[in-house]
Amino acid sequence: MADPIIISASPHIHSNKTSKKLMYDVLYALIPAFLVSIYVFGISALILTSVAVISCILFEFLIQKFLLKTEITITDGSALITGILLAFNLPSNLPIWMIIVGSLIAIGVAKLSFGGLGYNIFNPALVGRVFLLVSFPVQMTSWPTAVVNNTTIVDAVTGATPLGIIKEGLMYGETMTTLSSKFPSTMELFLGITGGSVGEMSALALLLGGVFLIARKVITWHIPITMLVTMAVFTGIFWLVNPEQYADPLIHILSGGAILGAFYMATDLVTSPMTKKGMIIFAIGIGIITVVIRLFGAYPEGVSFAILIMNAFVPLINTYFKPRRFGNKIKSKIM
Repeated sequence: MADPIIISASPHIHSNKTSKKLMYDVLYALIPAFLVSIYVFGISALILTSVAVISCILFEFLIQKFLLKTEITITDGSALITGILLAFNLPSNLPIWMIIVGSLIAIGVAKLSFGGLGYNIFNPALVGRVFLLVSFPVQMTSWPTAVVNNTTIVDAVTGATPLGIIKEGLMYGETMTTLSSKFPSTMELFLGITGGSVGEMSALALLLGGVFLIARKVITWHIPITMLVTMAVFTGIFWLVNPEQYADPLIHILSGGAILGAFYMATDLVTSPMTKKGMIIFAIGIGIITVVIRLFGAYPEGVSFAILIMNAFVPLINTYFKPRRFGNKIKSKIM
């Protein structure tokens, strides 16, 4: 008797790309930003990242083995990337126990409670970050300042981020002209010699990694470019109307988590739309929400909140912008 034919659900696509390969491509892309973080913040950045990575991997192992009793997936690289991205969204002086709590929320609540990789609705690293921000606002907004003293860079001094300086200054009646001397220059923002979260400072390092991911076809340009262009357009409109009350678009793009979020968080394959049209709508939503929070909210940064809000709309976006079914005929117009 011949072997039975097994028919599985479509689509039937063969590719040499695996989740593990994609995760390690993301890992390679994050190396430049990680090196900059160590240069700026020193050993504290290394400790923070190591604790976050080890905690995420350990929690995933323990929960899968003893609570869920499912297959152990710590070798697929997803927990590793979650740990790195969580660390990149935290200040380098955050207490170790808080990092561990954030890792537990990211893995245990945001990822495994939904069923693990491929089933989570929200980006796990951002859920961990926002949980810490809401629970420990003082520690999460005490940013180490990169102070260059000859050839030594130390992070013992805390201060506001560029966006925080702008938000606070405008609140107390200052103008962008007077504030311009209080935050880093455009070049310093581009290179990353400034205060902020561990992995968000250097636009150059993050862009290099982003180009690598696009070249490797891990992500496409639709989400990062659309998000950044949307932010530039809307902040540019306000800046042109009143340049003394609103920062120029370049400051908004180079400051905070705009580039980190655009290339590494919003492009998460699980929590972003499937189609190109859906990606563009998703990215426009993130850009608009980010600008609204930054300009009119009490909090100077808004990328994390914007991405999580739009994550919730992904099922709806996918419903209205479905990919064409495999084998479906394309109607041609008779000329």
